[in-house]
Amino acid sequence: MAEPMRRPSDTADRRVSPLAGFDGITDARLRVREIPFLRQTVIRADPGRLGPQWPVEPGTWLRSGEADVLWLGPDEWLAIGDPGLTPSPEMAVTDVSALRTTLLVAGPGARDLLAHGCALDLHPSVFGPGRCAQTMLARANVVLVAREDDEFWVLVRASFARYLADWITDAAVDY
Repeated sequence: MAEPMRRPSDTADRRVSPLAGFDGITDARLRVREIPFLRQTVIRADPGRLGPQWPVEPGTWLRSGEADVLWLGPDEWLAIGDPGLTPSPEMAVTDVSALRTTLLVAGPGARDLLAHGCALDLHPSVFGPGRCAQTMLARANVVLVAREDDEFWVLVRASFARYLADWITDAAVDY
């Protein structure tokens, strides 16, 4: 007899974060913790079909309704949260929530820590709040999002999450 299909709530209750057991870091200069299970949606479309509340400048992100929308390419965005879009023949909307987890890296030492493993210029005048980039951090492909008050989200593939958390923990000793 075939196993009965699981309801979405059955599997959601058993989800395990890629960084389950990661204690994070909390001290005067640095806070690092995982923000698990953020909804992430890739949208591919002609920019003219999305409306003025979507970023069209390379390397930027905006709050749009219930989502933070990151510009990833000329016709590609990543929405973190609910983008409130319905797929159409002119637009591809793909849920990629299981692809990545998110690390919060915040505090006065956050920029220095991230700059230690990233080739981007992270000075606030160049990579301040509202900026984002696909880049490498300690040899892991990430999406880096500059938020307010020396706070960054580091979106990393689930398969690299433990490696990156270990690298951050090790590098944080210097910051």
